[in-house]
Amino acid sequence: MSQLLIDAGNTRIKWALADIKAVPAGSAPTPAPAPVWQQIASVSHDELDTLKASWQGMHFTRALISNVAGASIKEKLTALLQEVQPDLHIDWFASQEDIAGLHNGYRNPAQLGCDRLASMIGAHYLFPQQSLIVATCGTATTVDAVTADGVFKGGMILPGLKLMAESLARNTAQLPQVAESTEIAKVFADNTDQAIVSGCISAQVGAIVRAFNTLEQQEKKTVNCVISGGAAPYLLSHLGIPYQYVDNLVLTGLFVVAQSSPD
Repeated sequence: MSQLLIDAGNTRIKWALADIKAVPAGSAPTPAPAPVWQQIASVSHDELDTLKASWQGMHFTRALISNVAGASIKEKLTALLQEVQPDLHIDWFASQEDIAGLHNGYRNPAQLGCDRLASMIGAHYLFPQQSLIVATCGTATTVDAVTADGVFKGGMILPGLKLMAESLARNTAQLPQVAESTEIAKVFADNTDQAIVSGCISAQVGAIVRAFNTLEQQEKKTVNCVISGGAAPYLLSHLGIPYQYVDNLVLTGLFVVAQSSPD
């Protein structure tokens, strides 16, 4: 059956239509290649109303949504979906202790951001039996540790690349506004624009590499870094550690959850 998967993030709403083949409840799906989307797209929050036209005429029986964008976006998405399919069953993905092959080790499992949990589920599904650092680089950067047997140990949250650069430009006298897309040629910059960008990129990379090295020491196993998010491409050439870049990692996690949920 076709199911609509939605990742409502802080700046964009990504969605995909996927063919879901459910497996028994309480068990994780057999590891497989990344899902093949029937359709996939994204819009900014300002373009939310355009989704109605995109979804009309599509045939899906359920919708599974990860929402970290707040109550207003939740209300708008609900209204849009009910207009498109009045009888549609909508599931709002929420963090819990055990789901889709992953154990959530947060002190309060429900407090973990549902997008972080979905990303880790997706990463563990794509790279089973591997110790993983899962880095998602968007408005915020999150860096999370997952053991080879699927236990989330904990993680870090820091401002995203663009937010870091903007905070310097906005709050420090005479510093220019710096876009996150500016490239750096060397660590020790010889001008202020490049110094800001070098510092921000080094901070992001430093957090990821520190997490990678720490997990490797704790687990005494080879570690793989799975990295995703809109700012990730600006960091890849600076990482210096083994990594796998995966686009739409939250949607992949939702796909795994949908497979492991009962009808």
